[in-house]
Amino acid sequence: MTNTLNDITLEEEVIIKKVKGENSLKRRLLDLGFIPEARVKCVLISPFKDPKAFKINNNVFALRNRDAQNIEVEYANN
Repeated sequence: MTNTLNDITLEEEVIIKKVKGENSLKRRLLDLGFIPEARVKCVLISPFKDPKAFKINNNVFALRNRDAQNIEVEYANN
């Protein structure tokens, strides 16, 4: 089973393996810094679990769950 950014819980850190999705969404995610080999940490989960906020390269971005499902990750071994 492939893990996606949507699967991680608060304070978990992962490494991005692949970004997929339609061209405009994929380009947006890449432009924000969600690129392969980047480390990402979940720093906030909204009360209704959507969206979640992720810290990447000292920036924090909120992503909807349906967008986060397009980012394949593996868990970091700190």
